Amino acid sequence: MPVTLGSLRPVYVVGVGLHPYQPLSETPYVQLGLSAARDALTDARVPWEFVDSAYVAKALLPMAVGRPMLRHLGATGLPITHVENASASGSAAFRQACMEVACAMSDISFVIGVDKPTALGPRAEMLTGIPNLADDAIVPFTHFALLADAYAQRTGCSFEDIARVAVKNLRNASLNPFAQRRQAKTLDEILGGKKVSGQFTTLQCTPVGEGAAAVVVASEEGLRRAGLGLERAVRVTASAARSQRVYTDPTRYDEMLTKETVEAALAQAGVSAGGLDVIELHDAFTVEELEYLEAIGVCGHGQAAGLLKEGAFDIGGRCAVSPSGGLIGMGHPIGPTGIGQIVEITRQLRGEAGVRQHPDAQIGLAHMVGLGAVCFAHVLQSL
Repeated sequence: MPVTLGSLRPVYVVGVGLHPYQPLSETPYVQLGLSAARDALTDARVPWEFVDSAYVAKALLPMAVGRPMLRHLGATGLPITHVENASASGSAAFRQACMEVACAMSDISFVIGVDKPTALGPRAEMLTGIPNLADDAIVPFTHFALLADAYAQRTGCSFEDIARVAVKNLRNASLNPFAQRRQAKTLDEILGGKKVSGQFTTLQCTPVGEGAAAVVVASEEGLRRAGLGLERAVRVTASAARSQRVYTDPTRYDEMLTKETVEAALAQAGVSAGGLDVIELHDAFTVEELEYLEAIGVCGHGQAAGLLKEGAFDIGGRCAVSPSGGLIGMGHPIGPTGIGQIVEITRQLRGEAGVRQHPDAQIGLAHMVGLGAVCFAHVLQSL
């Protein structure tokens, strides 16, 4: 049987930091990243020279962005590893740091994601030399618009019900000083926006901008070496990752991949989907939140839209889903996104989320999909 994170020495998130997600600006990526990095180190109360390794997540920037950025914190000679995994780049980097600390290869590891949408080129699958039938027609928002049609037909919900995901997440984002979209919108405003594909309007799709997120991951030994305790630490109790396989319904591969990955993470942590207090989901399009909540067992098939309408997924409801604002409200700078989810969950489990605080939050789940090809899920628990 494969070794799981929970069977190794405990791993903790001990520091978090963010640079606000925002539209493309003239701010250098180094400035974005250092803002989040210094906040995370200050939050952890860990000096840079105590950090044993660093993982840098990016998707849109050119190669080797870590060294020109991290050298401003000090040239300590620590190993720097760059990670690219599409939308799940930050989640993959976080997983690598957690495994390194759990295996005692490092006591303190630093994870940072930073990106700017300046180098967006063709996806690798477009460069294989094997043409597809509809490369010019089935772009991501078309794929998910078709999935929204199918979901509505399958469950009997309306497109208004699906759009309520954006109402909730934009309302949460309006309370988040780090979010790219910080204005709450009514259902009529969301439905009346510019159509993108099918019934989707722009506010039902994530904006891709720039930003940075950072976390410090440590063992108890590392904290002792830094003269610190576990007072504000949050334990990472599970890490799961999978890639796409052949499914019986190939049109729903994102949903099936999510189901398998999250089920593995929950089993590692020894918790049920019903026991989750906070969830940060990959909601690049509104329908994804409903499909994924049903896939991971938070509710039964066809029930998510009704529960959303009742407020079950609001902050203060049965389970706070994307209290940060999610990808739709918080934004999606790609490289930092998965790490930003860890930042939000850590703040929620510490009770430090301010006006977005979900009462008595003890267990959180972070979920990210990368181009539908890969999926990562992490479970965090308060001590």
